[in-house]
Amino acid sequence: MSPPCLARGLGGWSLLTALALALSFSASATPLPATGTVEVLFTPWDDAEGAIIRTLGKARESVHVQAYLLTSRSIAKALQDARARGVVVEIVADREMLEKSDKSLLPLLAEGGIPVWLETRYAAAHNKVMLIDAAQADAVLITGSYNFTWSAQARNAENLLILRGNPALVRRYLDNWRRHRDEAERMNGGR
Repeated sequence: MSPPCLARGLGGWSLLTALALALSFSASATPLPATGTVEVLFTPWDDAEGAIIRTLGKARESVHVQAYLLTSRSIAKALQDARARGVVVEIVADREMLEKSDKSLLPLLAEGGIPVWLETRYAAAHNKVMLIDAAQADAVLITGSYNFTWSAQARNAENLLILRGNPALVRRYLDNWRRHRDEAERMNGGR
């Protein structure tokens, strides 16, 4: 007999059915080597925004962003500064959040020459990712629950990971970024 909480939690599915389904999904994922370093930050206690800005300040070739919401003036300025240094900066973002937020800085970034694509296919394009110098051996991946907003730093309980020294992981994220960009619509027209 199944424990009552298990039966309720699986919506009536048997444990074996749930395990078989989980195994079929995980079998398609390729395990990646655990290499490099991980910097862990928790807001509001840690300065996650400062860590993002410092990391963007070291970008030499490229910055790929996936954003649910981008309202942080400091992060937007760091992206503009990177572009001014000759770094290729590209953004994929959730269109619905852009339309809902009068504080989104995506229009400003797009007007400044940073290509922005808007995702419309999903209920929420909820990724929060930055890839810095993705084609390089010392590429950096930034991800976590942290939205690129003032509230994520000052008002919310968020987490942020900055992963360095794992090029295979960054390649997987870059492939995913490209898949999302290819499905998205270019802001202000174009492709």
